[in-house]
Amino acid sequence: MRVPSTFGQYVPVDSPVHSLDARTKIGVIALFTLGLFLADGFAGLGGYAVVVAVVLWASHVPPRIALRGVRALGVLLLFTLLAHALRWQPATVTLLRVGPIGVDPEGLRTGVFFAMRIVLLMVGTSLLTLTTTPVQLTDALESLMRPASALGVPSGEIAMMLTIALRFIPTTAQEAERVIIAQTARGARFDEGGLVTRVRAYVPVLVPLFVNLFRRAEDLALAMDSRCYRGGRGRTRLHAAIMTPRDWLVLLLGGAALLAIGITF
Repeated sequence: MRVPSTFGQYVPVDSPVHSLDARTKIGVIALFTLGLFLADGFAGLGGYAVVVAVVLWASHVPPRIALRGVRALGVLLLFTLLAHALRWQPATVTLLRVGPIGVDPEGLRTGVFFAMRIVLLMVGTSLLTLTTTPVQLTDALESLMRPASALGVPSGEIAMMLTIALRFIPTTAQEAERVIIAQTARGARFDEGGLVTRVRAYVPVLVPLFVNLFRRAEDLALAMDSRCYRGGRGRTRLHAAIMTPRDWLVLLLGGAALLAIGITF
């Protein structure tokens, strides 16, 4: 049975976003995140939603792949919404009341605002790994941390560890899907009973999941060792990344526009 591609996995298509230098995309994502947290109104979130939609369209990444992670955040989004919207007995103005618990209009508005911010942050930042290969991401991180090498910081090793950690997120999700599908085919049920019963049903998934992850990590370590990987010092690259004028233009103008949206709205 084929397991669908998971959230955050690189999508190999030809697009203007894919052709940008990885350092440009990292800088734009950093400014996008900063501006998103500076925005304090729905107008700002609306502006960032338009930006994410335009970039997603330009990247040629299928929306169903970019939005796959929203379902995984369902519990967090629901908790965020309820934590702000529900009020106990002292609340005077409520949209709906069930016993001593009421839905506060202002709290509901705040909950929707923070939930939208989480969704935009997830979708926007996922475009980095969806449009950037692991090799490009590693080289970009190492290049950005290179000034710290003068202080003895192993920038190459840190960049490699960060990249492997990022790549293991979709790999872990894919392994979990495979284990769940295999156990469902053998009669396991994950959608029956109450909350506690469903949580317990997932416990047997953890053992084969961690066994597979440790096996994959060992295979990766052996592969790197057999190829004589010794960290960032002395490494050569088949394709040297160069910041083109288009990269600088996107970074400066795009970053300024993203910050302007957050500051203005």
